[in-house]
Amino acid sequence: MTQLLRSWVESANTPETDFPLNNLPYGAFRFGGGALHAGVAIGDRILDVTALEQAGLLDLPENGVFARGTWNDFMALGADVWARFRDHLTTALSEGAAQRSDLEAHLVAMADATLEMPFSVTEFTDFYAGRHHAFNVGSLFRDPANALPPNWLHIPIGYNGRASSVVVSGTDITRPNGQLKAPDADMPVFEASKRFDLELEMGAIVGKPSKGRVSVQEADDMIFGYVLLNDWSARDIQAWEYVPLGPFQAKATATTISPWIVTKAALEPFRASTPPREKELLPYLAEPGPMLYDIDLEVGLAPEGKAETILSRTNYNVMYYSAAQQLTHHTTSGCPMRVGDLLGSGTISGPEKQNRGSLLELSWAGKEPLTLDTGETRTFLEDGDTLTLRGAAKGDGYRIGFGDCAGTLRPAPALD
Repeated sequence: MTQLLRSWVESANTPETDFPLNNLPYGAFRFGGGALHAGVAIGDRILDVTALEQAGLLDLPENGVFARGTWNDFMALGADVWARFRDHLTTALSEGAAQRSDLEAHLVAMADATLEMPFSVTEFTDFYAGRHHAFNVGSLFRDPANALPPNWLHIPIGYNGRASSVVVSGTDITRPNGQLKAPDADMPVFEASKRFDLELEMGAIVGKPSKGRVSVQEADDMIFGYVLLNDWSARDIQAWEYVPLGPFQAKATATTISPWIVTKAALEPFRASTPPREKELLPYLAEPGPMLYDIDLEVGLAPEGKAETILSRTNYNVMYYSAAQQLTHHTTSGCPMRVGDLLGSGTISGPEKQNRGSLLELSWAGKEPLTLDTGETRTFLEDGDTLTLRGAAKGDGYRIGFGDCAGTLRPAPALD
């Protein structure tokens, strides 16, 4: 296992930081109400790469790559540029680096910055690729013997979501109104969702476009990096609308992502294999090597003004399908992928109750209320609740973190 790389930014050398020199994740920020700038997290600081480019301190093949303050234009430059840029920053931020005097003036205190969306989301696709989650949901609404649909063990199931409602951590989430229908009612009603939920996921960001079908290795090469992702879900809206075409407004309210893109290069030491296959996959989905990652994950819930309770802990390595397999399958119809496409992994649940990645599973569809550390109970989310996802891959004396992926639920808009 790789050891901690030491930096002249002292806060990057502590074992508790999410952002050691080994990480160098990419984000976007504003400082003092100024323009949007692209930045790289290092310890408790942000290296302002927009300012570095303006000062002529970056060697890039094009001018104005970071002028917009996001990472789409950089992603479009390709994997060779990604690697050279990361190597340059790693060298320049290393302990004893000659470039220290050039970079110090372009460090910003993270606590004084406002973090924004790190990239412009082109399209969003959400998958249903967690074996334990799919089994739990199928058991709830069918029975354990028929929990998995016949296609589930053969194909990474997904649906096209909304890019327009993907938001950065810290954005308030408004409880949606929608059509609801009780099982014993003759007619639906239009009112606020009563069964609003979280989904603990990872998001993979496409950094290289495609035309035509790609292999699993090619798909992995296309992935720029990863974020934490909470795909907020209105379970009662979904229950009424999903037949025959699947989720629609139930999943359109918001999808929250963490503010820092953790690169594939930073996660390389933590690669993990997908689990043994219960059914042999078709050859186009065969993986040439480990395509998952060993990333510890947790979900915290804090009622308004009160202490947080950790609801769940699990790991990304329990997923049945990797992001590379999902991306490969996405291209089988000839569907072109574009820079900035976002793929949601599907809810990440482990084998035990304390590993479940949604309240639907944790409360068993409301039949088993959870007791929080404050003494309150929850079956689904209440107004004022703040949900926080956290994740980190853990090395020898360091961690590769993503920053918090958080959102607070606000009341539904008043109905006329």
